[in-house]
Parts: sequence; structure tokens; C-alpha cells
Amino acid sequence: MARFLHLADIHLGFDRYNSPERTKDFFFALADVIQKYAIAAEVDFVIIAGDLFEHRVIQPAVLNQAQLCFQPLQAADIPVLAIEGNHDNTPYGTSTSWLKYLSQWGMLKLLEPGNLAAGEPLYSPWDEERKKGGYIDLPCGVRVIGSAWYGAAAVRAIHQIAEAIQTLPPGPETTVLMFHHGLEGQIARYSGALRYSELLPLREAGVDYLALGHIHKNYSEGGWVFNPGSLEANNVEEGGFKRGAYLVELDTDGLHAQLQQDYRQRPIVRLACQTKGEESEADVAAMARQTVAAAIAASQLVPDQQPIVELRIEGQIGFERLELDTKQLQKDLQALSGALIFLLKYDVEEREFDSPLAEEASRDAIERNAFLDLLTTHRDYKKRADNLSAGLVDLKTKRLAGQSDEALYQYLDELLTP
Repeated sequence: MARFLHLADIHLGFDRYNSPERTKDFFFALADVIQKYAIAAEVDFVIIAGDLFEHRVIQPAVLNQAQLCFQPLQAADIPVLAIEGNHDNTPYGTSTSWLKYLSQWGMLKLLEPGNLAAGEPLYSPWDEERKKGGYIDLPCGVRVIGSAWYGAAAVRAIHQIAEAIQTLPPGPETTVLMFHHGLEGQIARYSGALRYSELLPLREAGVDYLALGHIHKNYSEGGWVFNPGSLEANNVEEGGFKRGAYLVELDTDGLHAQLQQDYRQRPIVRLACQTKGEESEADVAAMARQTVAAAIAASQLVPDQQPIVELRIEGQIGFERLELDTKQLQKDLQALSGALIFLLKYDVEEREFDSPLAEEASRDAIERNAFLDLLTTHRDYKKRADNLSAGLVDLKTKRLAGQSDEALYQYLDELLTP
């Protein structure tokens, strides 16, 4: 019986939101998963199906994080087998990458196809001295094959890989292929995904377990295609995705892949409040605070955990959009929620007022209605819009009647006095 851990999309060095603590979350997640589901579970090997790193060019601290995670595996004699993903593949015009660096230092084995243009076979066995090869036969009875990031050429690459697999010398009964690409229909707004039928040449070539990466959401297909998803969420939307790491067992009954999710992760909370267009800026700010407070009271949001929180304010407003001080509100809400990162999404529309008028309405009625619509959208005057609109029509009448400027100013002053 063999047991292995399938990881993908780890994204060490994640640096969005400009938060050093958030960057460390990705390191802590990987370290915890390795301790719980590789070392404690005594797996035979670990595979990483692409995107170990967030960037092709990484900071020294990020490289150190990777080394700290892999050293316990090295000490436990658990090999790490990896491929490059679109985030960490070899930069254009260069012949090396940080994954190759880790491979040369024995932290992992980077399984890469050969350079066909240079006359190399697509797949050569792993050479421990040269730290190079496209596949490896492990003592536990599993052959693991690598691949590369193919992008739009993935379908053509699948056929090349399938043909090459069938020419390899006989080996272990179980074959695992790592492939960094996604299947269609798993997430929205993802073009270039593969159809399941396009993977079938790999199955026919003898692949028993297709270890995918790239899509950050967990899914499996056909009992042989598995994608664990990312360890940590790269954005708040992914916070709702099912994702983790696959702990896989191979026995006489076949393979059994269990998604593991019990490891250190930063909580992500998404909240929303709806405006109706009748509220003042103070009312909207109070609604936002009440929404956060209610989430805390319901234990949906725990300030001590320093979560990532998104609050989306949606709907209509009866004042100018910029009149709400969203920067200050965001600071207040972050303090209230104890959030490491607080994202305030202010997605509102200014309410347009268009009061109904009868077809036979008089000129005065039309004018009063126009004043009423304008005043209703103003934060200072909307509560007195009826009286003020009537007063403005009356002001015009007084002017036409020839009243003096002094009298008109006095009238206007009285009209505007609350």
C-alpha cells in the first residue's frame, strides 16, 4: 500500500493587500499541512502540481519559507516531487527558476519533460546525480510523471504526453501524472479550460491518478482526475471555495483520495448591507457598523482571529456618492471587527427622483415638482423638501410681483431657517 499527499497552488510569497502578515499565512498553511498530512501521516511522497510560488522572481524570505517547509520532509526521507505552474515557471529567455534551484539542492525533485527541439526524449528517468528527469519510479510502487505549463497548447501536449507514456519501459502498477491546467465548468470567468474528453488520452495511456493544479477550487472527475484547490484563498471570493490537500491511499481496492481541510487558515468573512435610498450618510455608516456588530454577535466574525472581512454596501442612496467618507468608515469598521484586512465595497447608485405629474398640471405645479426632485436628493434639504419647493415657487411669484430685494432676502432667510 502506498500513501501520498497531493498539493497545488501554494503561492508562497503572496503579496496582495500589502500585508506582511497575510504573506506569512501562506507559509503557515503549507507548514501545517506538511506536518499533519505528510509527516504525521507517514506518507511515501508528496507531489506539488504547480504554483509553489506566487511569483517567478521571489524575495529571499520566501525562498527561506520554502526551505523551512521542505527540511522536515527531507529529514523524514519523504521525497517531494513537483512541476512548474504558470506563476513559477522558468522566465522567458532564461534557463533556470527557483524551483530548479530547490531541485538542485535536493529539497524537491522537479520533474520536467525533455527538450524535443534539442533532440532529447520527452521523458527520461530521474537522474539523482544530475538532479534531472521527467519521471521517477518510487520504491512504494508508484511511477510519478511530470509535465510543464502549456497554456493554450495543453491539448496538443496531452497527446504528446500520452504517446510518450506508452513508450516508457515497464514500471510500477500505478502511474501518477502531474499536470497544471483546469477543467471547464468549475469556476466562472475562466477561458481556455480543458474538456474532460480531452484528458482521456492520458487515461488510455495508463494514468491512474491525474494530479491537477491551477484552479483554486477543489473538484474531481471520473475517479481518476483530482484537483485539491489552493491551500489559502487568494481573494475573498475564494474564501467560499472548498479547497485543501488530498491525502491519497493506494491499495488492492484502488485509490482513495480524501480532501484534508483541517489546518491553519485565515478566516474570511463576507458581509453585505442594502440601502433603499432614504438614508443619510450617517444612516448608511450606522447600517455598516450594525452589520459588522451583528456578525460578531452571531459569532460569524471573531475579532480575536484577525479575519479578512469584506463588507459590500449596495443599493441606492439619496445623497451624492462622495459625501460618505468611506476611508474613515473603513478604518472604523476594521477597528470594530479586529480584521487584519478590511475591504469596503461601496457599490451604490445615486437615487434619481422623478415625482409623477398629471398631464394637466399647471406651470407652478411643474416648477414645484422640479424643485422637489432636486431638494429630495440633497442631504441638508431633503427632509424639508415639500416646504422649500413651495417656498421657492412663492419666491418666484414675489419677484414677478415686483417686491424689493430686501424683502425677498428676508423671505428667503425665513424660508431656510429650520
